[in-house]
Amino acid sequence: MHAVAATWMILLPPVQLVRRRKDRAHRWIGRSWVASAWTVCVSGMFIYTLTGGFTIFHALAIFTFATTMLGVIQIRRGRVRSHVVNMVGSWLGSVVAGAFAAFVPGREIPKLAVSDPALLWGIAGGTTVAVTAWVITVLVVIRPRRRAVPRLSVSTR
Repeated sequence: MHAVAATWMILLPPVQLVRRRKDRAHRWIGRSWVASAWTVCVSGMFIYTLTGGFTIFHALAIFTFATTMLGVIQIRRGRVRSHVVNMVGSWLGSVVAGAFAAFVPGREIPKLAVSDPALLWGIAGGTTVAVTAWVITVLVVIRPRRRAVPRLSVSTR
């Protein structure tokens, strides 16, 4: 669950950053990103394989949970710049943490890459396909709301 949610967390933000319009689809993709980020943060608190105790990854999970929450609060208050700083910062921090988790020997991802690479690539590929399908679905199905055109009243006078 942690790795799948982390993959969603890493793959969704580039879509948000390259799209110019910040519309309903942006909000749907953003909400799914926040859900995946919080899933990663909460599930990460239960991972104790390296030292058996609190690690820098646990601190980062708490920090990411907080900055993501701040990003949500800021956009609800209309503070776009602060929202962007919190969300992009959360994403970049997660990319760095994910890189350490993937490339530091002794972590689960490198172990899985050696012991069962087909499983690792199957999970990564399947999750990437799911993220891509979700993004395409949102972009195609969630249309911008059309503003109601005021009806012209015809005066009979």
